[in-house]
Amino acid sequence: MDKTLFIVGAVSGFFTVAIGAFAAHILKSKLTTDMFSVFEVGVRFQMYHAFAILIAAFAVQWIGGYANTAGWLFLCGTVLFSGSLYALSISGITWLGAITPVGGVLFLAGWASLVIGAIRGKM
Repeated sequence: MDKTLFIVGAVSGFFTVAIGAFAAHILKSKLTTDMFSVFEVGVRFQMYHAFAILIAAFAVQWIGGYANTAGWLFLCGTVLFSGSLYALSISGITWLGAITPVGGVLFLAGWASLVIGAIRGKM
């Protein structure tokens, strides 16, 4: 197991719960329904990828560097994908939405890295 990735995944999960609670208790009344939905998508994808980072941390023992790469791609994807959705929904600055697909591509690259590692790895 990669200890650093495990910590990163756990911290991401922690912050996801905190951000989700902040949204539910404070932002819900301040955002339009559409912008609240955008924020919720960011929270959902952050939690999915917090779990994915934890999976990558454990997969390092079987597929080595591919899992490590996947974990860091998931983290960068979270920052760009979820972060841009959080910023867009709170600020209303629409060009921030252009950053979101870059985060999505990083998520895809992370999943692809796990697949390639599983095919080529010691599993």
